[in-house]
Amino acid sequence: MACWSAENATRAYLKTMKMGKATKEPDVVEFVSALAAGTDAQLMVMAGGSVRAAYSTTLALVAAVHQTGGRVVCILPEPEDLTVFKNALGLGSRHIEFVIGEAKSLLTSDYKEADFVVIDCGLKNHEGIFRAVEGCERSKGAIVFGYNAFRKGTWSWGGAETQLLPIGEGLLLTRIAAKAKQRKRSHWVVKVDKCTGEEHVFRVRSPHRRVVEA
Repeated sequence: MACWSAENATRAYLKTMKMGKATKEPDVVEFVSALAAGTDAQLMVMAGGSVRAAYSTTLALVAAVHQTGGRVVCILPEPEDLTVFKNALGLGSRHIEFVIGEAKSLLTSDYKEADFVVIDCGLKNHEGIFRAVEGCERSKGAIVFGYNAFRKGTWSWGGAETQLLPIGEGLLLTRIAAKAKQRKRSHWVVKVDKCTGEEHVFRVRSPHRRVVEA
């Protein structure tokens, strides 16, 4: 994740407040948009369920992307959901890339490098999606949100970094650390030409094997 930008967070927060008249949970959307913009999220992916549940959260990501210059992708389970979402969001839909498919599969393949993931806890397989995203190796860190979390009771399956925030209908927050880069080991090899007697020195990199020289 990028360094925190208070300026981006403030701008996204204020922009979302202006949309508050059209949303039912301004506290949720303001928090989500400020965090996404403040961390300079470049690839925001939402696994949406019903339009009613996802409406305000989607607008929060749209507000954030205006500050970060990134992308917003919305994964929908059924083709018929596309028209409903676009009609509900109006002009805001122009800033969103809609994808039809299975969220768990897409988030661990095409969008495994997403640095800001939002999941509707109303989805039947929401726990499986969370586990898949948390277990997916990535080159950079990520923040994973679950909204409408209170409707699903306790979260005993959540990892050590999982927090349940009492905001709106409940927000489940998880931070995923970036994959540690493996340092490459190197060693020098000296080859002697038997015909000329010349010595040739080569540097060999070996990321996995430890070389023991005599």
